[in-house]
Amino acid sequence: MIRALKNRVRVGAALIALAGLVSSGVPAQAADAPGVTKDTITLGMTSAQSGAASPGYNKVGPAMKAYFDYINEKGGVYGRKIVLKLEDDKYVPTNAVNKVNKLILRDKVFALVGNLGTATHTAALKKTPIIKNGVPDLFVNTGYSGFANPKKYPTTFMYLPSYIMEAKVMAKYIKDKFPSKKVGILYQDDDFGKDGLAGFKAAGLTFVAGGTQKYASLSQATVGLTTQMTALKTSGAEVIIIFGVTSATAVALRTAAALGYGTTWGPQFIMGSVGADPTTLLTLAGATTAEARAATLRSLTGALSLSFLPAASDTEDEYVKKFIEINTAYNKGVAWDNNVLVGMNQAMLVVQALRAAGQNPTRASLVAALKSKGGTFASAGYSKLDSANNVGYTGYWVGNYNSTGAIAPVDGGKPVVYTTDSSTANGDVATSTFVRPAMPADGVPTNS
Repeated sequence: MIRALKNRVRVGAALIALAGLVSSGVPAQAADAPGVTKDTITLGMTSAQSGAASPGYNKVGPAMKAYFDYINEKGGVYGRKIVLKLEDDKYVPTNAVNKVNKLILRDKVFALVGNLGTATHTAALKKTPIIKNGVPDLFVNTGYSGFANPKKYPTTFMYLPSYIMEAKVMAKYIKDKFPSKKVGILYQDDDFGKDGLAGFKAAGLTFVAGGTQKYASLSQATVGLTTQMTALKTSGAEVIIIFGVTSATAVALRTAAALGYGTTWGPQFIMGSVGADPTTLLTLAGATTAEARAATLRSLTGALSLSFLPAASDTEDEYVKKFIEINTAYNKGVAWDNNVLVGMNQAMLVVQALRAAGQNPTRASLVAALKSKGGTFASAGYSKLDSANNVGYTGYWVGNYNSTGAIAPVDGGKPVVYTTDSSTANGDVATSTFVRPAMPADGVPTNS
């Protein structure tokens, strides 16, 4: 009888506690909504805020936070303020595992947003409870096609178009514009670079003998890329693809200048989107010497790159214009560039996903909302966001750099966007007919 009485007391206490949750406005389904209170939604992010790979990418998280601060001043998401916990993993997989475990198990974030890096996030997915706990893993900052696998990674959604997509678009452009040229490539020797190689192979692009060069992730910071760039010069490659992170691209361009680029050597450089932010490239070079900056700018001038967003220098673009305003007011002291644009745009997508998840969101409702409605979200992207299949954007435009380092569409006018998929069975690429939604009034999404 005593035991039964104690049980009744415990049940009564639980009912009182539940009633308190309901009356206070906290979601009754709080078991599936850690990180959500009546006043806040707490999100987590890991990124390279320091270390060899951090230049440029370390601006993305603070830019997201700045946009969230802006939204918070406008009332937040259904009255809740967004809190972003940003952890520095230095682009090291073991660090990423530790930081993601901290965010999920100790900080109890509602969702992860914008985690950076292929190798780092692969490790996190394998060795943290992202999948087990059903943690929404939104807008991962990598184009590794392996993450777009709803069966294996049911809560993970990409942000970038896949590297396979990018390589296929790049290959088509090279075959159309430089049909008789010898092609070489410098790529990062991990899943990032190998994903790109798979795309080039699918598109039927072949490389000149001796023109396939690689570097180990982070090695560019210590041993440089003289061996690889010298081999590319010796191979006779007339078009050289640089498929690496920004710090590697900077070293490659600086090395090319030292090897006579612009005087005795003049290949056409084409750079992958993740390693081609001109502000970061020139800042890295300028940190060495003024001569190095000038040499890098010479190598950059006339180079080509791909993008799925408008050029950060296109101040007539309505998204760029508004994001610059927000950056100036809420991210003070941080120079505007493509990385800041990426962070602001991601944050706008996150806000729309949270709104779509409902006034009492759960992790399950957030994932379901993104899959069903993500393709309708307003964003700066020039192609469709294929969140129904856990994919990011699906297209790129091609631009070249002028003598100041600004990028613009190769043929002038508006960007021509090419779209494809992540299949390695074919290299099909088509011109996109996607019409980008208008920027929400005052930069505040309403999902209407």
